[in-house]
Amino acid sequence: MNRDLTTSDPTRVLLKFCIPLFGSIIFQQLYNIADSLVAGKFIGNDALAAVGNSYEITLIFIAFAFGCNIGCSVISAQLFGAKKYKELKTAVYSALIVSAVLCAILMIFGLIFCGALLRLINTPDEVFADSKLYLDIYICGLPFMFFYNIATGIFSALGDSKTPFFFLMCSSVANIGVDILFVAVFDMGVAGVALATLICQGISCILAVAVVFVRFSKIKTEGKVQIFSWDCVRQFAVVAIPSILQQSFISV
Repeated sequence: MNRDLTTSDPTRVLLKFCIPLFGSIIFQQLYNIADSLVAGKFIGNDALAAVGNSYEITLIFIAFAFGCNIGCSVISAQLFGAKKYKELKTAVYSALIVSAVLCAILMIFGLIFCGALLRLINTPDEVFADSKLYLDIYICGLPFMFFYNIATGIFSALGDSKTPFFFLMCSSVANIGVDILFVAVFDMGVAGVALATLICQGISCILAVAVVFVRFSKIKTEGKVQIFSWDCVRQFAVVAIPSILQQSFISV
């Protein structure tokens, strides 16, 4: 549920809000840990190396998604706190549209140049094919990662850190089971590891976005809501771009 974080005792409010965020960080790391463990145990050392090697590049895509999360969260929180609900909806819709365009550009870039990026970081020949396969599937799942991060940013802006935590927790735990199913039972190799992540992230994303729109439908506004605003895009970019650059530089 939506919650005003400016009321009651600040220390208690912050603790209740932050604890699920700490939990989310842990479960987010479970995705890569689970992929690496399953690849190493059920496929072999080369598969483990391929997944670990690919992770260095996926961090750059994660940086863009996280930047969109921060941008949407900050702008939405300001408008929600000011009770400008009509502008809030416009800002969120604008952020979703911009994020979709950015995601499409990154997908095209990734699918074309992921091989070159793997060569750039001196990927060994024996793991190159598996690394590229893992990355190709991962890149196809970028829309799920982007929109899940946008949804998470909106939840945070509305004062709710628990709902995205539960989605991520269930998704991360399910990813372990699906990893083992695809690799140990169906013998799908590295592709199975990547597909398991894509499927679990996809389900989590769809549920999170659906809940966001349900929450928004309960926020009453007067008049027609503008679907897109360049002013909102500008505010979004001012916050998101520095975050994207910071995380990207660390990854590089």
